[in-house]
Amino acid sequence: MILELVAGRMIAPHVGSSLYTWTSVIGVVLAGISLGNYLGGRLADRWASLRFLGGVYLLAALTSFIVLWVDRIGRVTPNDWPIVVEILALTTAMFFVPCTILGMISPIVAKLAVSDLATTGSTVGKIYAAGALGSIVGTFATGFVLISWFGTYTIVIAVALLLSALGIVFLLGARWQTFVLALIVVAGVATLAVRQGWNKGPCARETNYYCIKVYDDNVGGEPIRQLVLDHLVHSYVSLTNPTTLIYGYEKIYAEIAEYRAHTKSPPDVLMIGGGGYTFARYMKAIYPSTEMHVIEIDPGVTEFAYAELALKPEWGILTSNEDARTFFARPPTRTYDLILGDAFNHYSVPYHLTTREFNERVRQWLVDDGLYVVNIIDGPYGEFVRAYYHTLRQTFKHVYLVVGNYAWRETSRSFFVLISTDQPMDLTTLASCDAGDGDVLTTRLLANDADIQRLLTEAPLVTLTDQYAPVDQMLASVFQETKPK
Repeated sequence: MILELVAGRMIAPHVGSSLYTWTSVIGVVLAGISLGNYLGGRLADRWASLRFLGGVYLLAALTSFIVLWVDRIGRVTPNDWPIVVEILALTTAMFFVPCTILGMISPIVAKLAVSDLATTGSTVGKIYAAGALGSIVGTFATGFVLISWFGTYTIVIAVALLLSALGIVFLLGARWQTFVLALIVVAGVATLAVRQGWNKGPCARETNYYCIKVYDDNVGGEPIRQLVLDHLVHSYVSLTNPTTLIYGYEKIYAEIAEYRAHTKSPPDVLMIGGGGYTFARYMKAIYPSTEMHVIEIDPGVTEFAYAELALKPEWGILTSNEDARTFFARPPTRTYDLILGDAFNHYSVPYHLTTREFNERVRQWLVDDGLYVVNIIDGPYGEFVRAYYHTLRQTFKHVYLVVGNYAWRETSRSFFVLISTDQPMDLTTLASCDAGDGDVLTTRLLANDADIQRLLTEAPLVTLTDQYAPVDQMLASVFQETKPK
């Protein structure tokens, strides 16, 4: 179970974290364990012994290092293969063999433990109960503690060393000399791993949610730092100018904030998803007295933004490190002029933030003429944007759609910004909002009534609810056609 949880985290920087990622991880791990159980049972009938068991443990330790080797290689299929195939192939290459070897252990232990056929059931039951208990402890320890404390590479090396120690003990016998030898081997390999940097993965920091990486770049002579969460460039952050915005949807957010400032200046803003805090920094730079509140599920991302992305405590940005769903579940303690959604990570969408029930909770935190603005990704079929637009209309009287580009039906993926409100927007005022760059992006990309009608009538409408929100399936075509960068 430790390797299974680590698998999901190690696959994510290459291909993202999604339903398809975890489906592949669980399927490959179970396939490996099943094959290992079968092979282990056959081999146990022929050669079951403590020495044989020790050899299997050593083989499991050796094959565990395959995980790190394949992870450094990265992509294992040609670039033109579908991403779903790449996920399955990469998961198989990394984890199938070690899981197969580990699956061989239980049948061998059962064969050695059974000495009386009259107690076979209770003996085997105890073995599997002990294995299940170990899996439970390993799952909780890894998910809640180990990954954020040590990182995935250190965990894999530790698992391999533990297996090596058990292998030596079973192979050479449980004598004090054997324990000393096992301790020397573990200490020696651990020291070598640290000195050689084998325990250092590709992440600048690993949290319970993301592999965080940063890359420095230069755009127009301005130093820009890219924040990468798993495999997606989540934010472009200027280290010197907080008003610099790179992503198109952020520029649209800036124009919406300018539009709202015509009636309420400065607008009070609540943002779902912090990332690199690019837009939060922008708002504090343009509207210093605005109340800026950010809901960021990962405290590690927030800490990283302060440490590496020029986010300053004196700006007074309030952060709540929790899931947005739990935040909005509370009775409103205040209301906001703008609520901005930026928690959708590429095609990995937290579906519980897309449902009618969630929208209704968000509405309670808005002022009467407040705006709920969300950025999403979809492909040329528009399955997700159609369902999400229709769902928002169940809560808000007016919903506007801004398309990422005019030719979104001819591209594999595009961004869309949906603006929801109970008061009609003044499109004349909106047309004057350019966020200072001279380009009225929102007005230019705003879908007209004919475009909306076509979108809503070319396929059956789906309302996303807590009981039915097949977002991953709606984005399947986008996922399969998009290659990670």
